[in-house]
Amino acid sequence: SVTDNQMSKSLEKLSSGFRINRAADDAAGLSISEGLRSQVGGLKVAVRNAQDAISVVQTAEGALNETTSMLQRMRDLAVQANNASLDAEAKNAAQAEFSQLRSEIDRVSDTTSFGKSKLLDGSFGNTQGLSTASPAVLADGDALGIKIDELNGVDVSALDIKASVTASVNTPAEAGDTTMDSAVADMNKQLSDALKTAGYNGDEITVSAKMDADKKITWQVNSAGGQTFKTDGTDTTIVAASTSSAARTGATPGDFQIGANADEKLNISIGAVNSQSLGLRGLDLTTAGTAASAGVDAVPSGAEAAITALDKAITTVSDQRAKLGASQNRFEHTINNLNTAVENLSASESRIRDTDMAQEMVSFTRNQILT
Repeated sequence: SVTDNQMSKSLEKLSSGFRINRAADDAAGLSISEGLRSQVGGLKVAVRNAQDAISVVQTAEGALNETTSMLQRMRDLAVQANNASLDAEAKNAAQAEFSQLRSEIDRVSDTTSFGKSKLLDGSFGNTQGLSTASPAVLADGDALGIKIDELNGVDVSALDIKASVTASVNTPAEAGDTTMDSAVADMNKQLSDALKTAGYNGDEITVSAKMDADKKITWQVNSAGGQTFKTDGTDTTIVAASTSSAARTGATPGDFQIGANADEKLNISIGAVNSQSLGLRGLDLTTAGTAASAGVDAVPSGAEAAITALDKAITTVSDQRAKLGASQNRFEHTINNLNTAVENLSASESRIRDTDMAQEMVSFTRNQILT
């Protein structure tokens, strides 16, 4: 009977705890409920992602804290070695410790990792900003160029380096051969000068181009996947044969998914922190300086040069630690916001899908009496 059917449905709702057990119970409500469940599930995972991001930051910051301690000790040694009271043997002893600390900074940079992701070697979150760009068809005098957004945490977004292609026809049979040397040399000079101006002191960034036997020109930045062009064999026009961006695609090591949707990401960019990027290579506390004479500028001693370099290195590491600290604070606020969203969306989904136990008990009892 109708009453028995209604009582059976009430019993199902009471036993399952859900008002909607099948689409027929409330088609629109089921659709909305499933959408909210998807959001809640994604947000819960995003909370864990943000917590992992904090762990990454804490791991990197802990290593940088130790690096700072080593830099401070190296500066103490440099100040000590700059004192005239130290003889050669004492300076050699100071240099020995100085060199060991420098090697340890490199070891920390190379081994600090989270899972299999290196954190302090410059690869974490810093490759997505490198890209190549060029027209589809390049004629003699057209420009090839690269645009760089960020390198090792240094904002160089204003850089847009270009150089002209110089075409050369040797013989009719070799029509279409293109000389890239001058363009590459010009571009590398512009790139080097611009990066120095921007304050970048990491690994050298160079542009290269080569032509294979099929007259395909491969255009690369630091051997990253570049763009390939092919001469058409009849004149000096370079026709694009195939292209691929030198920028990384998809998620980069520094991207953290902090939302339920695909585009909700935060990026942590950690620059290389080693003796090369900090400008510590080649420092020697035992080297003597020279005084100015006959129009020749004075040359600082090795210890003086080390003090200057270490001051800059300490500032660089401190800036990086400050950025990481700010990122950690941001992730903590992100987690708080995500938890609030999970709570509110879960409540909304519950109101749609869950059984109102009091109301359903009244309905069940009424139908039970009627039967």
